[in-house]
Amino acid sequence: MNGGKWITIATTISTVFQFLQVALLARLLDPSAFGIVSISTLIISFFQIFSNLGFSNSIIYKQESDQKVLSTLYFLNLFVGISIFIVIQFTSPFIVSFYHEPKLERVLQFSSCYFIIVYFGQLYLFILEKELKFKSVAIIDIVGTVIGSAVTVILAYSDYEELSLILGSLAMQLVKVVLQIAFGIKYFIPTLSLDFNNIQEHLKFGIYNLADGLLGFTQANSDNIFIGGMLGVKMLGYYTIAYQLAVYPTGKLNPIILQVAYPILAKMKDDTSGLKKSYLKILDFISYCNMPLLAGLFITADSVVPLIYGPGWDKTVDLIQVFVFVAILSCLSHPLFTLAFTKGKPNLLFYLNLATLVVKIPLVYWLGTYWGVMGIAVAFLLATLFNLIANFLLVQHLIGDFFGSFLRSIAKPTIFCLIMVLVIYIFKLFVNTQDLTNTIVEIIIGGLTYAALTLSYKISFDEIKTYRQSLTS
Repeated sequence: MNGGKWITIATTISTVFQFLQVALLARLLDPSAFGIVSISTLIISFFQIFSNLGFSNSIIYKQESDQKVLSTLYFLNLFVGISIFIVIQFTSPFIVSFYHEPKLERVLQFSSCYFIIVYFGQLYLFILEKELKFKSVAIIDIVGTVIGSAVTVILAYSDYEELSLILGSLAMQLVKVVLQIAFGIKYFIPTLSLDFNNIQEHLKFGIYNLADGLLGFTQANSDNIFIGGMLGVKMLGYYTIAYQLAVYPTGKLNPIILQVAYPILAKMKDDTSGLKKSYLKILDFISYCNMPLLAGLFITADSVVPLIYGPGWDKTVDLIQVFVFVAILSCLSHPLFTLAFTKGKPNLLFYLNLATLVVKIPLVYWLGTYWGVMGIAVAFLLATLFNLIANFLLVQHLIGDFFGSFLRSIAKPTIFCLIMVLVIYIFKLFVNTQDLTNTIVEIIIGGLTYAALTLSYKISFDEIKTYRQSLTS
């Protein structure tokens, strides 16, 4: 709870600043600018898969503290990062030619500097997580986010256009690296006495993690690749904004508990009964945190989009409502990663992503060809549903029967969300106008409805008092 408190604070601040930044930039930049940056982000995300070969997970899994081993991993990371920087510099003309967008070349060249910066501090971040120093991790994230967002907005107002997003991101990462080293230097000082013989297990762990990352990247981004290459950067801009509003928050909120849980569960990896109980608690917590936010976004999207992003973004509303269901299914899939790494079986994640890839790519191509960007969003939803079903089968393999308990726990938040959506819908029928006041009222009504149902049928005041004591301890 205490570790979760700090990660929650950092994640909340990061998410708020991200939304404020996007809301401001949506009024300053054309949708095509977001599309160009999305392509750059896609390329950088691909190369990030190679960046640490899964060492973050293997360091925590093995509770690694050998200074020679850590030094070897540190310098290996630096070598990989510099190699990736060089590869991007040389391949950027081919990428620009594929997307037919000249502005992309300069964006890619700046973006590749990420790999020169990030790996000087990344291993320190892994060590801080292993040592459960979540307050330090939170401070690093908060300071980096605030400075990076400020730089981005200032540059956007100074007519740097799409480069403002890239340079702001680099400023954020540079600040984070400096703080990561400052907080982590007492646990690890690199030495030149390299020890390649004793990193074999880390490499073996990382190979499956790398393969899983490659497949996961392909299946998660096949929609963006298709839109950018076939439908153009403007449609990709609409798609990106819809994705950020619906899926981005859950992608930030869910790792809060998973980031705290993994180092702790790694210490009890041989207790299957305890892992099963913890997995169900994680699912329960994630359901109650994510589902009301997503259900509320579904029913208020037509009011929220114009207020946040301004005019010209109405095409994102239908996409957002599809992505809401993608986000719900995705958040229920996330805890498997914690179980797989805790059990030392990252290969299961590789097989899961391989199966999902086989299902998703034909769906994206077929539905995208006939129904454009909306068809691609629906393909994403269907592939995510398949992934969740396969995900639960793997969980059953790792910890035994859990599905009955899961269904009983998720029934309440589902019913609460349906009631909340109905109440907001009735309010919208009687007040048929879209303005700031009515949108705020819709959010308040939905929040109060869900909170009242939760307090009446889920959590007692005594339990809340216990949680409060845990957070303040």
